[in-house]
Amino acid sequence: MQEQRLDGWQVAILVEDDFEQSEMTKPRQALESVGAKTVLISPRQGEVHGVRHDVKMDTFKVDMQLDQANPDHFDALVLPGGALNADALRINRKAQDFVRRIDATDRPIAVICHGPWLLVSAGLVNGRNIASYHTIQDDIRNAGGRWLDLAPVRDRNWVSARSPQDLPAFNREMIALFAECKSKAARRAARKEAA
Repeated sequence: MQEQRLDGWQVAILVEDDFEQSEMTKPRQALESVGAKTVLISPRQGEVHGVRHDVKMDTFKVDMQLDQANPDHFDALVLPGGALNADALRINRKAQDFVRRIDATDRPIAVICHGPWLLVSAGLVNGRNIASYHTIQDDIRNAGGRWLDLAPVRDRNWVSARSPQDLPAFNREMIALFAECKSKAARRAARKEAA
């Protein structure tokens, strides 16, 4: 099987303070290992803190503040979990607008754990199949989504998973989805150029 490469792709990773650290670092490593450039975006400037459940972990430099981030400059989006991170992002209007703009053009979104809260608050989960941390399944169902206790779950341009234990399968499916979307985008561009 041909290696799935994401060279030339720019992937936004959107976080607030107290994100679940492994759900940011492991997908980031996986994406960078196949050539993608990742950009850590946050409403905060300077640095953000990771956690492991409720224990503070490492600090990470914010690459770009959300106020300066144009969703049209990114090929894909990753939404890590962590209850405090996701709860802060879901009420941020700029974060809601950011995910809506990515989704409106069928660019891929990889979301895990509590990350779907932002998709719920952005009004995007109605009619979608999605996995998440089990404690937010009612939020997904109440917003019209179909919650699945599986990992990973693919639904059109989304891939989702439940928790850090799903990361190996989540990362494989994320890269597969992103590579498929990259190929489709390249074919569309080639058709447009030929027309």
